[in-house]
Amino acid sequence: MKEAYIDDLQQWEKEFKFYTEEIVRFGDVDMYGHLNNVVPFSYFEHARIEYFKWLNIKSNWGSQDEQLIPVAADLQCDYLKQVYYEEKLRVYVKTARLGNSSIDLHYMVKNEKDEIVLTGRGALVQINKETGRPAPWTEEQKAILIGK
Repeated sequence: MKEAYIDDLQQWEKEFKFYTEEIVRFGDVDMYGHLNNVVPFSYFEHARIEYFKWLNIKSNWGSQDEQLIPVAADLQCDYLKQVYYEEKLRVYVKTARLGNSSIDLHYMVKNEKDEIVLTGRGALVQINKETGRPAPWTEEQKAILIGK
């Protein structure tokens, strides 16, 4: 495995501190019984929401009153091993790079055998809902995002 966003796999793997769990549902698989290729993106979405909750940097992104929201700018998934119905997965997420108003997150998905089955990355941009323009992270948010 040699994805462009992973320099040293062992070091990259050690840097993950947060994960959430998923169980592959019947609706997540295709007619061959393995994970449909679009489903990892919903796993990544769930993991990043839980990651931001864990970091405690935003508790009201879904609120009507909140003016700053993160939007996906790009997403990538690399499929390394087959995943099947009812498998239990751990979906890891970490901050890989932090910009002024953007963040690059990396994802690693492991099965019950502790094998890496999927990797991924994606950029989010924090925007102002009213203007649609990028909005910078606060210094406090930056410290939290690069600290964990």
